Amino acid sequence: MRPVPPGMEHYAHSKPGCPPEQWHRLKEHLLAVAEQAAEFAKPFGAHDWAYLAGLWHDLGKYSNEFQAYLKSQTEACAETQPGRIDHSSAGGQHAVRSFPIIGHLLSYGIAGHHTGLLDGRSEDACQEKRLKKTPLPWEHGLTELPKPPAPELPAFVHEALGRKDGFTVAFFVRMIFSCLVDADFLDTEAFMDPDKSCQRTASSMLGKLTSRFFQSLAKLESMDSDKPINKLRRVIRVECEAAAALPPGFFSLTVPTGGGKTLSSLAFALRHALRHDLRRVIYVVPFTTIIEQNADVFRRYLGNDVVLEHHCSLDPKKETQASRLASENWDAPVILTTSVQFYDSLFANRPCQCRKLHRIARSVVILDEAQTIPVEYLQACLHALRELVRNYGCSIVLCTATQPEIRKRPDFEIGLEGVREIVSDPRRLYSKLKRVRVENLGQQTDAELLALILQEERVLCIVNTTKHARLLFEAMGSGEGHFHLSARMCPAHRRVRLWQIRRALAKKRICRVISTQVVEAGVDLDFPVVFRALAGLDSIAQAAGRCNRNNDLPTHGHTYVFTSEHASANRYFADTANCAAQVMELYADPLDLDANEHFFKLYYWDQKARWDTRHILDNFHLVQDRQFPFNFGFAKTASDFHLIDDAAYCTLIIPWGRKGWALCERLRTMRTPDRDTLRQAQRFMVQVHRRAWDVHAARDIRLIYDNLGILESPETHYSPYTGLNLEAEGPGSYFA
Repeated sequence: MRPVPPGMEHYAHSKPGCPPEQWHRLKEHLLAVAEQAAEFAKPFGAHDWAYLAGLWHDLGKYSNEFQAYLKSQTEACAETQPGRIDHSSAGGQHAVRSFPIIGHLLSYGIAGHHTGLLDGRSEDACQEKRLKKTPLPWEHGLTELPKPPAPELPAFVHEALGRKDGFTVAFFVRMIFSCLVDADFLDTEAFMDPDKSCQRTASSMLGKLTSRFFQSLAKLESMDSDKPINKLRRVIRVECEAAAALPPGFFSLTVPTGGGKTLSSLAFALRHALRHDLRRVIYVVPFTTIIEQNADVFRRYLGNDVVLEHHCSLDPKKETQASRLASENWDAPVILTTSVQFYDSLFANRPCQCRKLHRIARSVVILDEAQTIPVEYLQACLHALRELVRNYGCSIVLCTATQPEIRKRPDFEIGLEGVREIVSDPRRLYSKLKRVRVENLGQQTDAELLALILQEERVLCIVNTTKHARLLFEAMGSGEGHFHLSARMCPAHRRVRLWQIRRALAKKRICRVISTQVVEAGVDLDFPVVFRALAGLDSIAQAAGRCNRNNDLPTHGHTYVFTSEHASANRYFADTANCAAQVMELYADPLDLDANEHFFKLYYWDQKARWDTRHILDNFHLVQDRQFPFNFGFAKTASDFHLIDDAAYCTLIIPWGRKGWALCERLRTMRTPDRDTLRQAQRFMVQVHRRAWDVHAARDIRLIYDNLGILESPETHYSPYTGLNLEAEGPGSYFA
């Protein structure tokens, strides 16, 4: 090993306009990243592993070639410029040489801390090839670094190796990778942009938030305490608080729609986190259409500065620099995110997606409407949830109105074990909260359906496709009190439309709404009558949750299920609809818990061949090869696991209203849109399936984005819909 030449300094990062003596010293960077990564890994007992990952991640920068390259560059962060010197492979190779077997677990993250976790073996770039590269000489740098001993394997990793559980081992690698890349990002930022780094605020203490939350809740309950449904909601919340004393693990909160699940689950989470020294609350919702509503509720009770929203349609007016920075790594006490963001991150391989994963350890995770996991990803998702509880100190709450039966049982061996129900008697609770009668109307033509809708003054009709919603709305006519809701509306437009609908309902005006399922799962609307196209029983229950929601009717509300005349609309939910149809033939009340259990038996338990159709769990192998014992398919998993297939969709920016139009005009003048402009554009984005692009493209939309990258599309696309009004926010300004 060559000694470090006397007086020679090595650097991690250059700084434009500054002499080398003001650059980021490599030794300081390695030690700082090691210490911070170790701190991040303490909650799951792997601080010594993360320390080594941080200490060795940039060893290749000790090469004379990298130092010369750094000095030849004039731009910041030269390590990412074209023609850069590979500095990541050296640390991965050193980990394997130092610890021939377990060192491979460190080498994945070290070698991939810029490009992402690679597949172990593949035709393309892979970990095995990285380990066989001939590195530039760098070993002389080791003389100025500490020499830590071999890290002790956490007990759960040691046990997983014994039972050849590759998924658990690979999950551990991904968590160490998360600690490393977050620490690397933060230390680099502190040097390159100290002003930005200073804007990262420390997470508020959950104890203060808990006190603030219950003070606000007490004020709410004192205002309308005599209403029977509020008394019942208070009983549910008290049970949630009592259950918070139970040890961490899996919980189920089965509360029918209208029972106050959102606040009750948050009450449990805050008490439970405080009791067991957990670090944050992560609230996961299935759809972006309801996340802002939940965020508004949380801010009302917790304050504006502690709730982090992380989703694709965030209103930039609500975003601060601190929240924007916190969204990069979830450094906040209360986080609201979507199922797509949560699950896709757990199976991701890129540094920017994985940064936040270590923050999940020792958290309370509330999965709102937990039954929305697609059956083809069910086994992989349940494996990940089990890892978080068993090995990373999490408590997970399956929060739902329909009690998804994903507990382990003889005919469902992949189910979760040890799930404890928070409320004492869900069946009795369902009976007390029953406010709706469900009736199956059978086959209905659009004309027959509209005749029934027009008989009602306040009515909601939910169908399965945007096309069917458009056809029904056009047939009904856009008169006063007639509204249309659809995923083809941008978030800014939907928000205005929901406000208009709520105002019409509050004033007891005519209010007839044709909607897709965007109105389900938590959207706070209350109709006396609801029509729902046949879909899964969980979707029917969600539709019924918009009916007599606050129990204000003298009798039960009415939810009518119908089968559409449109074959394409029926195919959209074919699997779940067929299961629901079978259940509805057998039960007088298709929403009771027995019917729900039967539905999930048909949809989940009897679908064994579909539990892992993407073969996600086949990507993590422990092989009998001392030279390469861990063949993990990190890149393949990230490519295959998407709750929503983004590649099948293109993203449109809608020039809706004056603000949307001005935004699109500004974007046309920008060669490369900046981050702030793109964040503003999220409020005006609509996802359109590529197969439907020619049909559904809008006449006035000329800016087309694919994964936020500009597509070359100079032509003007024609749309058959002529109701777009760019100057007003009235009923005519809608998209089908």
